[in-house]
Amino acid sequence: MSLFLKKYALVTGGSRGIGREICIKLSSLGYHILINYKGNEEQAIITQQACMANNVEAHLLQFDVANRNEIENVLGAWVLAAEKNAIIEVLVNNAGIRQDTLMSFMSDEQWNSVINTSLQGMFYVTRTVLNPMLMNRFGRIINIVSLSGLKGMPGQVNYSAAKAGMIGATKALAQEVARRNVTVNAVAPGFISSDMTADLDEKELSNMVPMRRFGKPEEVAALVGFLVSKEAAYITGQVISINGGLYS
Repeated sequence: MSLFLKKYALVTGGSRGIGREICIKLSSLGYHILINYKGNEEQAIITQQACMANNVEAHLLQFDVANRNEIENVLGAWVLAAEKNAIIEVLVNNAGIRQDTLMSFMSDEQWNSVINTSLQGMFYVTRTVLNPMLMNRFGRIINIVSLSGLKGMPGQVNYSAAKAGMIGATKALAQEVARRNVTVNAVAPGFISSDMTADLDEKELSNMVPMRRFGKPEEVAALVGFLVSKEAAYITGQVISINGGLYS
């Protein structure tokens, strides 16, 4: 592949929260950004403008990561159209949803929607962008998982299963692609102040955290920024927790 390919980073669920901060961090490192979002175009545009302030290109890609056809029609089409002048060098599988309830009351829809967004979405999206990385002999894949996938959390059997599945996939894929200089790692946040945790009692739950606070999306983004760097080239197949000491 040409040395003059434009280098892009794709962040799923990039319109808000942790995803937005990851987009901004990667843009500050010089990557052009592909911001995936499902429905909230207004918030996605805010992320886009913040990235463009770092003098890079930022494009919006609207598709549901749980929908294989949408991924093929939108992301697959972008990869095909750009193959001679651009490459997705960094992929951050960040999209995820919570549908918390006790398993005895959990509906099929609550199970399937959470599994499909995190685990199935990671598979569909990664498969779409992986071969160009392998041909280019360089890539960085970061899967945003969770403390829930490591520890298990009551009321989150679906979410814990989805994130634990992503962790297993991270470890396996890392071994498959290591010889091509593609690293695959997972970042496991604990309680982070974001849209996803807005319904939680932050004051009460902070008492469980040794640092006595929730983390910031910017702190997660900083870790992702390191993992995509050349300095992190020998780190692969790892799950790195960022949780204030809650579960170490």
